[in-house]
Amino acid sequence: MSAGARFRALMQLAHKTRQPLQIVGATSAYMARMAQNVGFKAVYVSGGGVALSNLGVPDLGVTTLDDVLTDVRRLTRVTTAPALVDIDTGFGASALNIERTVRDMEQAGAGAVHMEDQVLAKRCGHRPNKQVVSTEEMVARIQAAKRGATDIVIMARTDALAMEGLDAAIERCKAYVNDGGADAIFFEAATELDQFEKCCKALPDTPVLANLTEFGKTDLWHIDELASRGVSMVLYPLSAFRAQSKAAEAVFRGILQDGTNAKVQSLMHTRMETYDVIDYMSYERALDAVQAGEK
Repeated sequence: MSAGARFRALMQLAHKTRQPLQIVGATSAYMARMAQNVGFKAVYVSGGGVALSNLGVPDLGVTTLDDVLTDVRRLTRVTTAPALVDIDTGFGASALNIERTVRDMEQAGAGAVHMEDQVLAKRCGHRPNKQVVSTEEMVARIQAAKRGATDIVIMARTDALAMEGLDAAIERCKAYVNDGGADAIFFEAATELDQFEKCCKALPDTPVLANLTEFGKTDLWHIDELASRGVSMVLYPLSAFRAQSKAAEAVFRGILQDGTNAKVQSLMHTRMETYDVIDYMSYERALDAVQAGEK
């Protein structure tokens, strides 16, 4: 079964049973393996995560298609949990660019992509001064994405709530599904649970995703609260990255201040815990067997 088919099955089951699919961001192949090991059934490649973790730059449209594809390929080589991937506005101004992006993502092993209705000079969804394109332009983007897709899930993200209000944002979502053919909706930067409920009721047959990014505009609601409003997927895009960052900063400061790393070991995985994430011992056993056969 393809990654797209696996993601679609998980999404549809979540929508049917009203038990939302939890999707967690992984900024490396190692973190994706860890997420899968602890029980997450799907992972996320965040555009912000690629920009911050691998390029050290803001999430302001700086990353390229190849930057994101590199991370996707690394994740999909070592995990079976399908990946939802952030493709910003499609990585290009033309329909042909968007078709290529989706084809490349599917070939790289992505299970789903989400594309937003911001202008090409995009901003973080939880920051001010966003601008969105017309509904018609976004519908054309989605149609191009669908032409590039085989099994991969196409999710349309709207950032219009902050600029145009709830009713207009929902009308956009309806057009993205009914005219564009989007498989799911990413309803960005909601500030009230009722906003999700109204969106889900307007599109009863379409799975809707809630983005619970920390320190943003959206409260960190419990999964049960979101399920009761009809939400089918809950995304935690940078939770692990933020935790890693805080721990890493404490380790760096501790080593510099104390002249030793002994006092910060409590913040670290042990060697064996790290090995367990990547199933290191199986690699070592395979190497031992090869070397034994050479004797």
